[in-house]
Amino acid sequence: MNVGLSESRPSESELIDLHRKHLGRGRSQLAALFGSLVEDSASGARVTTTDGQEFLNCGGYGVFFAGAGHPRVVEAVRRQAERQALSTRLFLDPAVGLAAQALTSVAPAGLDRVHFSGSGAEATETAVKLARAHGRRRLISMENGYHGKTVGALSLTAKSFYQDPFRPLLPGVTHVPFGDVPALAEALRDTGEGEACVVVEPVQSEAGVIMPPPGYLAEVAALCREHRALLVVDEVMTGLGRLGVWWGSELAGVRPDMLLVGKALSGGVMPVSAVLATPEVFEPFDTDPFLHTSTYSGAPIAMAAVRATVEVIRDEELVDRAAVTGARLLGALRAIAAERAPRLVREVRGAGLLIGVELDNASMAGELLLEMVDRHVVVNHSLNAHPVVRLTPPATLTPAEEAELLAAFDDSLTAMAKNFS
Repeated sequence: MNVGLSESRPSESELIDLHRKHLGRGRSQLAALFGSLVEDSASGARVTTTDGQEFLNCGGYGVFFAGAGHPRVVEAVRRQAERQALSTRLFLDPAVGLAAQALTSVAPAGLDRVHFSGSGAEATETAVKLARAHGRRRLISMENGYHGKTVGALSLTAKSFYQDPFRPLLPGVTHVPFGDVPALAEALRDTGEGEACVVVEPVQSEAGVIMPPPGYLAEVAALCREHRALLVVDEVMTGLGRLGVWWGSELAGVRPDMLLVGKALSGGVMPVSAVLATPEVFEPFDTDPFLHTSTYSGAPIAMAAVRATVEVIRDEELVDRAAVTGARLLGALRAIAAERAPRLVREVRGAGLLIGVELDNASMAGELLLEMVDRHVVVNHSLNAHPVVRLTPPATLTPAEEAELLAAFDDSLTAMAKNFS
């Protein structure tokens, strides 16, 4: 089949063949599991398929905090694309300067330097290189943490399922249990003064929305100061309001040496991520602007999205809305689970609009995903915790959409309780 740019869209069967032929059999098999639906358009919390069905999107792996295709972000990107989509990288670019100003204006105090990239994994790689530039060649991350799948980031993503096919990975990487302060203290003692970089998430999202013990992040920061280790807080998922606060690290009273940002930074429009750093940590990049570069780093069209997204989150008070809506949803979901399927659901947990539903096993989690899709609601699985289904709805969720989500969850668990009784 020859599909030209000017031709009509491929049919469902043709699209499956294209995926199977060019993108891999696994992707087409996964699509078939969910009915081979084909996305056609998206707006706000809604996704429409080519056959006219409409779905409430409470998935998207955290990208759609401001909803899909927010009009202000789309308009900013459109204007920038018409003016200058990409830059020469030689002259000064106003778009990247203004984006950096907007992002640092809402960042924890002292994180004044920014390096932009395209994905969370790239942000992790940037942080690793900055750490090494400061002589911190020993990396410590948390078991079941998730920081991306490029080789450096994968070394920190402590899951053997993803690591084993690609070994050897980076040397000098240690993994300790999340929430275990004594284990981290021991690892830092073994590493040596001034040689380590610790990478941690405020809430482990891909691990199944694992909440830390009270005071954990503050204790991690204190240990890093004691052992002169750099602290990197990965807020690719949790940052920019997802937890009902601007930053999980700020809620804990912690200012890291580096902060990783992504997901919501896209405004649901343009892939983009960033590393925020203190001037002291950023110094190697200050000294040599060619030490760490990427052709599309700080691309004007992505920078237009960043600036507009920060303004939307601030102006529409999405952080506060996430806190209020999230608390209401968490309580309602827990009540439904306790009433409809107490033997199937182990726990419902979360903060803000990052919510995890832990089922008894991975098979039941898969069944819940399918049941929700049958009721026209999209949710996600957890890459490092297959029994956990995650809900990451946008902060723009309306009361009617909130009721729709809860009704679908209620009906899905009711059906599952009958099937697994």
